[in-house]
Amino acid sequence: MAEDGSAFDTDLARLASVNLNLLVPLLALLEERSVTRAADAVGVSQPAMSHALRRMRRLLGDELLVRQGATMSLTPRATSLIAPLQRVLQQTARIVSAGPFDPADDRRVITVAMTTSTALVMGGAFARLVAERAPNAVLRLRTATITSTAMVTEEGADVVLLSEALPSPHPRERLYDDRWVVITNSSAPKDADALELLTTLPHVVFEAAPLRLRPYQVLDAEGIAYTVRRHTSDNLLVPELISAAGGVALHRYRVAAAMSRHLDLRIEEFPFPVQSVGMDLVWNPWLADDEFKLWLRGLLFEAAG
Repeated sequence: MAEDGSAFDTDLARLASVNLNLLVPLLALLEERSVTRAADAVGVSQPAMSHALRRMRRLLGDELLVRQGATMSLTPRATSLIAPLQRVLQQTARIVSAGPFDPADDRRVITVAMTTSTALVMGGAFARLVAERAPNAVLRLRTATITSTAMVTEEGADVVLLSEALPSPHPRERLYDDRWVVITNSSAPKDADALELLTTLPHVVFEAAPLRLRPYQVLDAEGIAYTVRRHTSDNLLVPELISAAGGVALHRYRVAAAMSRHLDLRIEEFPFPVQSVGMDLVWNPWLADDEFKLWLRGLLFEAAG
């Protein structure tokens, strides 16, 4: 221990026994989950990458990558290492870089996680802004039917776009608000209002939501009877099913409006007061590059606008 009582010298002594050159291939292995792809990403031979994996397994006392059938999976310890490793290596890269963050020259991988529905709403605009302002960066969009803050550790996301209804242990801020609408197609009775559509047509329901959608909570509270005939685990498929096969569904306005450009969709306002549905930004808590974070935040708000 140092004379001032800190553990600084002890920590440095511990690091002196570790080959820090292994950290870059380790991160590649955890992100790629493949020795071959990791070797290609780092620019070393496959035997050299396999050797690095063996050394890290001995050092950490963990298998890190385990084979499951034809694929490789991460151990829980390996999953927990992704975000801290990204943070450490990004900070190290900035220390040895020539200057402050400049999007025009930056070559980092930008990872943003969002649902497929949100990607439809703003993914294209966001990708265009990144291409224009950070032409040397690599954009990685991680999409799922439902996002969670686990994508920070499991997917290495810099930021997750998360519905306000879903929990997060990390700080969050509102990106945009959306509203609930009723959707059907042109075969529905022209003179039927939204409530009539909801009570007379068969419903298509997104079944993978961990929480019951707010409009259905309202319908139940109002004692409104309705019939569900179709279920899907992909929310983005709901408007497609409505367009092709009729019926009625409840959806976010921004998604319905975007898909109505190429689908047969009729959009009506929900007939009862209902709380809006918000989309939040949840940042990777290990993302320490404040200049990059501020720049990325600005792009996301611009794309969502």
